[in-house]
Amino acid sequence: MTTRRAKCVMVLGTSSGAGKSWLATALCRWYARQGLKVAPFKAQNMSNNARVVAGGEIGSAQYFQALAARAEPEVRMNPLLLKPEGDLRSQVVLLGRVDEGLSRAPWRGRSASVWPQVAAALDELRAENDVVVIEGAGSPAEINLKADDIVNLRTALHADARCLLVTDIDRGGAFAHLYGTWALLEEAERRLLRGFVLNKFRGDPTLLAPGPQQLQALTGVPTVATLPMWWEHGLPEEDGLVAAVPGPAGGNPGETVTTIAIVAYPRISNHDEFQPLFAVPGLRVRWARQPEDLAGADWIVLPGSKHTSSDLAWLRAQRLAPAITGHAQRGGAVLGVCGGLQMLGEALVDPHGIDGNGPGLGLLPLVTAFAPDKTVRRTRSRFAGLRGPWTALSGLAVEGYEIRHGRTAQHAGMAPGHPAMGDGLAWQNAEGNVLGLYLHGLFEDPGVLRALFGSPGRDLEAVFDGLADFIAARFEPGFLDGLVA
Repeated sequence: MTTRRAKCVMVLGTSSGAGKSWLATALCRWYARQGLKVAPFKAQNMSNNARVVAGGEIGSAQYFQALAARAEPEVRMNPLLLKPEGDLRSQVVLLGRVDEGLSRAPWRGRSASVWPQVAAALDELRAENDVVVIEGAGSPAEINLKADDIVNLRTALHADARCLLVTDIDRGGAFAHLYGTWALLEEAERRLLRGFVLNKFRGDPTLLAPGPQQLQALTGVPTVATLPMWWEHGLPEEDGLVAAVPGPAGGNPGETVTTIAIVAYPRISNHDEFQPLFAVPGLRVRWARQPEDLAGADWIVLPGSKHTSSDLAWLRAQRLAPAITGHAQRGGAVLGVCGGLQMLGEALVDPHGIDGNGPGLGLLPLVTAFAPDKTVRRTRSRFAGLRGPWTALSGLAVEGYEIRHGRTAQHAGMAPGHPAMGDGLAWQNAEGNVLGLYLHGLFEDPGVLRALFGSPGRDLEAVFDGLADFIAARFEPGFLDGLVA
């Protein structure tokens, strides 16, 4: 019996933000549409955007790539996830679960201990699929980090991957970035490069000549695609905040009915769950970092946080805290999700040194205590009878996910809040304008969008097919087939 061993197509980049995640997602759907069994893979991801899958949590990018590949997302697709809690520390998630020992270990030297498990995950995926689409991280030419880098070239060599090197031409210097990256690779690594990709191009494509031809003469690597700037692809950003599609006043075309300001604190997490809002007709969505950004907002949203106490302190330092409480006191809508829910309460209590202690914003009669054990699960629930701007959600069944150390309960010395969902998942204030919930993914539910805004938003399957169509029209004919031949 012949053992299946998938061909591996890998997307490397000249920098962060070059377009690796986006292109890898498009490739997953393109190969799946050819009738192939496809899985995504990223050896190590650093992101506070995570999703709950079979076995624990993985980076959101690999979650969406799995859906694009028509595969069930699971922890082997992103065996190592680093979730930054500060500038010098990260929580380390290995095969879906927090590893406290690795979280305390220095970055250098950590790779050697985790590589066997990372390689085993990749090998298992190769044995079960026809194609594995691999995403690199940052740049493969970070020579100061190369000895400990398991995400890029070590993975590429292990998988004998057919590699694409993508660059963001909108930044300028794209040919230098491509050539410089190639020049810093060793000969065995250069042999893996099958093509250069110019991403985010705007302007007249004839102006590129003779650059691609000269670059191929220098490196032997052809430029196989030029991808134009495309604002409306509908996929969440991997590294940066979701950008508003250019349009009237920075919002969606047509009349603005509701303005939503989402607070972008330094340790924001799972902000990609708000991507669907940017495509809903009648919504103007913006990120808020200072009080002026909240002016004129109908809703203020406090999203998740990887370090609630420090982000709450940042709210106060930025003078956002009184602006938020003033908005609520005037009857404005305030929604808190996970860490945002914790901020809306009276206090944070941290007996185990997980996050930090501190007073909350005092908009809900709740107290949050942080526990060592982390709740990571998919959740189905149903809203209770709600009031105020959330009335349309009353009785609606929803599905989402929880990723949290916090345990939130009613403040014993205060008048009780109004449970908005069973199992201690959501609360509402007496006036009805403030809602806090632990369930991530609310706005990814078409039923929620339809109830609140009269539109189901963009269909995710249509987004994936659009990505595949986009690259199919722009890669050299036959090139993508040839990568897995």
